[in-house]
Amino acid sequence: MSYHRFANIYDELMKDVPYDLWVERFMEQTQKLQNVCENVLDIGCGTGELAIRFAQNGFNVTGVDLSEEMLMVASEKATHNGVSIPFYQQDMKELEGLGEFDAAVIFCDSLNYLRNEADVKSTFSRVCEHLKSDGLFMFDVHSIYKMEHLFHNQTYAIVDDDVSYIWNCFEGEHPYSVEHELTFFIRHEDHDLYQRFDELHTQRTFEVESYKEWLNEAGFDLVDVLSDLENLPLNESTERVLFIAKKR
Repeated sequence: MSYHRFANIYDELMKDVPYDLWVERFMEQTQKLQNVCENVLDIGCGTGELAIRFAQNGFNVTGVDLSEEMLMVASEKATHNGVSIPFYQQDMKELEGLGEFDAAVIFCDSLNYLRNEADVKSTFSRVCEHLKSDGLFMFDVHSIYKMEHLFHNQTYAIVDDDVSYIWNCFEGEHPYSVEHELTFFIRHEDHDLYQRFDELHTQRTFEVESYKEWLNEAGFDLVDVLSDLENLPLNESTERVLFIAKKR
């Protein structure tokens, strides 16, 4: 999945996303599990918002993403923020040669871009290979409730002076999947004309029990499953499911 021109406006559209909560949950777990955590692999790092925050909190961070455009933005932002982060363009289900880490994360529902069970299983196995014994693995996914009640056949829109978009959501061809049809209107810097471009993004989620089973098969012990980036158990209206696991 490559974000193409979307990378250039991604941060503007995601400015209200609670990145600090992901970092908070991560640091809580490293303290709770008493892990010696110095080296962190940020998978699906996008434009580097989380990787930069991890680096600013003293971690040695490596960022990985499939999108070359996203990584270019991430590298520029890291330099601007005075942190040194190596970024690599790799597919999460084919991770290789990145070294060994104390922890790995796949945050901001990046795992939901994988199309099928085999891709998720492969990703879990590759993550496990890149972790030290007892290494921490955290990731979040959209819940089935969110797919079926907040995405399917819904339309969202934002109108702003510089960036506006129409976001149509359709039920995907697979169970618990969604197609995001995005139409953007971006104002040129030097005049009031707007350029339109379109993106199609596909996401899919699975049953919580399936993720648990695949983690176990890949070599992980499940530590906890939390709701909506809060220290709360899952409920019927949970929108984001956070998994916490350790390598055996």
